[in-house]
Amino acid sequence: MKNIGLLIAIVTFGLSGSLVAQQDIQFTQYFDNTLAVNPAYAGSNGMLNATAIHREQWVGIDGRPRSTTFSLHSPLNYESIGLGFTAVNDIVGPIQQTSFYADFSYTLNFRNSSGKLSFGLKAGLNLLNSRTEQLTTTNQNDPNLASNIQNQINPNFGGGIYYHTPKFFVGVSSPKILENGYGSSTSAKERRHYFFIAGGVMDLTKDQRWKLRPTTMFKFTNGAPLAIDLSAAAIYNQKLWLGLTHRWADSFGAFVQYQITNQFKAGIAYDQTITELAAYNKGTYEILLSYDFVFKKSGIRSPRYF
Repeated sequence: MKNIGLLIAIVTFGLSGSLVAQQDIQFTQYFDNTLAVNPAYAGSNGMLNATAIHREQWVGIDGRPRSTTFSLHSPLNYESIGLGFTAVNDIVGPIQQTSFYADFSYTLNFRNSSGKLSFGLKAGLNLLNSRTEQLTTTNQNDPNLASNIQNQINPNFGGGIYYHTPKFFVGVSSPKILENGYGSSTSAKERRHYFFIAGGVMDLTKDQRWKLRPTTMFKFTNGAPLAIDLSAAAIYNQKLWLGLTHRWADSFGAFVQYQITNQFKAGIAYDQTITELAAYNKGTYEILLSYDFVFKKSGIRSPRYF
């Protein structure tokens, strides 16, 4: 199992030779983590929202990825401007990466349409630590594994565009523009990611008790295959969310979310890889908590589906 954990670390962060792979975390409940990949989402739901997701990936494998993300965002009194904050902690084997980003959005409203178009910017830093002395290597002289990395700070910035109506949304973004290096290696570096995310909501029954919310996300990274996420959630009475997910050529999953109050939602998700790693793990688990802070006397004007 230790060799598998080492392989995960190498493939995830590209710390040996010229290996390059996807580095940004992909959550099963990605549709509730839009701010992390697109700053134009900041303030789009019209209230102060706090969301946290914790992910335990490939349970049963030593050195498996463990990830936690937290986001906070809100429109200002001048509602065309939204501000947000995202923090991510990701641990893979001996490698820990923590990031902090501030998000800014500006929204255009259309006179004869319910649609809104937002432009966003994010800026922050990634903090990298590695404990390579924990690894058993076949090449004792590998310069990429010769020393630990302690508190390496890589500043970065990104941008995005987000369009949404009460029934539909679509966004494109690149949250990290700079391709900073890791340690002393010239080939191990952060890779620029491009995201496309879209979805909508529609009535399944005439009484509107059942709704369907399909979503999709595409992620492109140079040196890695195109990542495609698909999901569909059946929503009952604006309270219970029952969903299925699929990551193309990688995994299948399911999630359940419940709107405990008009402001507080909790969810759990599970997915199982269909790659060769399926024989070595017991699946991936996520837990989500989301809270909308309502300060206006009118309260929440309508249910929030994205």
